[in-house]
Amino acid sequence: MSKNKEWLETAGTNTKLCHTGYDPNEYHGFVNPPVVHASTVLFPNARAMETRTQRYTYGTHGTPTTDALCAAIDELEGSAGTVLVPSGLAAISVPFLTFLSAGDHALIVDSVYSPCRHFCDTMLTRLGVEIEYYDPEIGADIARLMRPNTRLVHTEAPGSNTFEMQDIRAIADVVHRFDCVVTMDNTWATPLYFKPLDFGVDVSIHAATKYPSGHSDILMGTVSANAKCWPKLHEAHSTMGICGAPDDSYQILRGLRTMNLRLEHHFRSALKVAEWLEGRPDVSRVLHPALPSFPGHEMWKRDFKGASGVFSFVLSADTPEKIKPKAHAFLDALQLFGLGWSWGGYESLAVFVNLSDRKIRKGPQDGAVIRLQIGLEDVEDIFADLERGFAAAAIL
Repeated sequence: MSKNKEWLETAGTNTKLCHTGYDPNEYHGFVNPPVVHASTVLFPNARAMETRTQRYTYGTHGTPTTDALCAAIDELEGSAGTVLVPSGLAAISVPFLTFLSAGDHALIVDSVYSPCRHFCDTMLTRLGVEIEYYDPEIGADIARLMRPNTRLVHTEAPGSNTFEMQDIRAIADVVHRFDCVVTMDNTWATPLYFKPLDFGVDVSIHAATKYPSGHSDILMGTVSANAKCWPKLHEAHSTMGICGAPDDSYQILRGLRTMNLRLEHHFRSALKVAEWLEGRPDVSRVLHPALPSFPGHEMWKRDFKGASGVFSFVLSADTPEKIKPKAHAFLDALQLFGLGWSWGGYESLAVFVNLSDRKIRKGPQDGAVIRLQIGLEDVEDIFADLERGFAAAAIL
């Protein structure tokens, strides 16, 4: 294999995923980079140790394994640099702590990932940061919420659990006029279906636990920044001593090689299931951006290249008192679907969503919101399992 990889710049998605983040010529021809475990790194002499002129100085500052993953993520994100952290939530908290200080004001989308809200309402509030939530569909009107001390605006598209779309470009253009940082949780789409930095986002956040891993066995987050924000992010990450493990980095690298193939399957199957659910009388609505009936569909179609395997639907209930019993009956009857948090793995999952923490964008009131992760199983088997759930819920 040639050391020159200029041909990768014009290569297709699958080819890039197969060939980014490693160079066999650097590892005696082995296809995959070695897993380098390190805390102490030795220096050849005292002068080199004093000036830290060599590439690797200590385990928390990176190894060839973690650098290989960072290089691959930078290629996908188009970022100036990427840091690895131990989880998706850490991928949110690290940039928040990087760019926010006591007395600052932060705007957080109200459809945000629930643990992010908890971090904001507890840790950040305790540290003196004022948190304000905003409607996900606010668009350029976010200007009316900006203050002289607003330092960060956090976005997530589509929103967690109810999948509201955001006009990321419009928000970023307004926010940057106030010299403010825009962050985005892009876990749902991955950089394959949406590249935040191309739409004006400064820091792209991704739970690599999900689709890059693909097998429900690794916890990791990635944070990728543009050239303006990269130095500050890199410094804060190093100061906090947070790092990704080499074994986990190796596993994520391996997952990246097949991520596009898996995502295409998730996309196709999930859309089939969503369309099937739309035709059921016991479903009041389906919350999937790729459906023409979804309010944010045109924005998704304009900005995104695809959809992942996660969406929600509303299981109809005659009265509010029946919402929880119907949801539990539906979930308990499932056999193929697992009941568990997270998503992005090969297996299908189902969750009864709790939206009680919403402040502005309230959840549906006409039934139970059930979030589905459509895995890699045969879609006919998925239909059959969902039929079991609907049959059990219909008895109530």
